[in-house]
Amino acid sequence: MDEKPRVYVTRELPERALEKIDAECSMEVNPHDRALTRGELEKAVQNIDGLLCLLTDNIDEKLLELNPDLKVIANYAVGYDNIDVSACTERGIPVTNTPGVLTETTADLTWALLMAVARRVVEADRFTRAGHFEEWGPMLMLGQEVNGSTLGVIGLGRIGRAVARRAAAGFDMEVKYFDHSRNKNFENKYGLKKSSLEEILQASDFITLHVPLTPETEGMIGEKELKMMKKTACLINTSRGAVIDEKALLQAIRDDEIAGAGLDVYEDEPKLTPGLERESKIVILPHIGSASVKARTKMGLMAAENLLAGLKGEEIPNIVNPEALS
Repeated sequence: MDEKPRVYVTRELPERALEKIDAECSMEVNPHDRALTRGELEKAVQNIDGLLCLLTDNIDEKLLELNPDLKVIANYAVGYDNIDVSACTERGIPVTNTPGVLTETTADLTWALLMAVARRVVEADRFTRAGHFEEWGPMLMLGQEVNGSTLGVIGLGRIGRAVARRAAAGFDMEVKYFDHSRNKNFENKYGLKKSSLEEILQASDFITLHVPLTPETEGMIGEKELKMMKKTACLINTSRGAVIDEKALLQAIRDDEIAGAGLDVYEDEPKLTPGLERESKIVILPHIGSASVKARTKMGLMAAENLLAGLKGEEIPNIVNPEALS
């Protein structure tokens, strides 16, 4: 009998995904309810055939050098900036991701953040729980109107389009978007307007970020950009934390340069820039954009399928570096 391929999974995943891997592999799973330390990850990656990892795992060249026999890396995420893809390609290691699965779930969360910031939901909840609500008043907890306002979408990928669709179809919003490519069919269907970044910053009541983290997008919303925004505008980020200069954002909120912000991701995650947690105008969430049972299970099953295909030498459904197989 052929020996089963050895696999390491860096974090507990939904049961169906682990069962799928365990049926065909000799599997070990991180026993801790936390991310692996660097030393633990270095130990885990040795003497395995396949690795299923998370965005919190830094898969760099030094780590790859510890196991020249690694056959495939399956990332449990859409993004893969935690992996040195070039180094993997040089070693003939296919890298995979889980695109599409979390599109609608993350778009829902984006809207939850947008509505929470606009209508001061978290702030009002705390106010009420603290016993401060003594009577209704016409000036109590005034927020921003969402319906009929202008939404600026920065990055019109899958999630950006899902957010824009909700805005146009459900909230009668004027939607402007900034992206290097153009989607005319989507534009025409939902009445979107392709705009410059400067125009979006200046004209939008709400701005939502849906870009990958690249050298071009890192820090793309900083002091200069925040000063361009309306004082009544709200900024939402469910993409990557480092797209926003958090210190500049914090100062903009304190100086009333913008009305509020909603963050699900952070520059130095999981650490927060000191002061963010004290600002009532900023809603902060613990990176739960894809945190629905349905989406996380689908992600796990997709990652498992990618992993198993790579181990068997079969066509890999979601490979990000097909040149690694050349």
